Amino acid sequence: MKKYSLLAFLFFLIIGKTFAQRPEPTYDPEKLQAARVAFITSRLDLKPEQAEKFWPIFNQYTTAREKNLKQISGLNRHKEAEISQADAKQRIEKKFELQRKMVDDEEKFVNEMSKVITYSQLLELNDIARDFTRQLYQRGKHNE
Repeated sequence: MKKYSLLAFLFFLIIGKTFAQRPEPTYDPEKLQAARVAFITSRLDLKPEQAEKFWPIFNQYTTAREKNLKQISGLNRHKEAEISQADAKQRIEKKFELQRKMVDDEEKFVNEMSKVITYSQLLELNDIARDFTRQLYQRGKHNE
């Protein structure tokens, strides 16, 4: 536990230094991913054998979720004068279809992940991921 906490702290220091040295908002995706892994692993208190099974499932789910969210976002972009009622209806139906797929994907994710971590940890996971994003945002805001 202490090892993971120390590891997470070191990654945050590295990311902090990286952001502090660059005036433009660039980041190293590998360092960001490493910090995310350390943060979530530490906060969930994952054991090495759990982490080994956890991350492939989590990364696959996250990638699929981000893809669906981008598609939904793309469906919402339009100028009112340029879209017909039929096209608008079709976009809304596609949006609902993607949202249903996201719910199905989340159920599948929970079923797979419940074999790796506890349901309590699953409930914490969303808040932990949000905390990581919030901390990144706050660091970026303070480094501007």
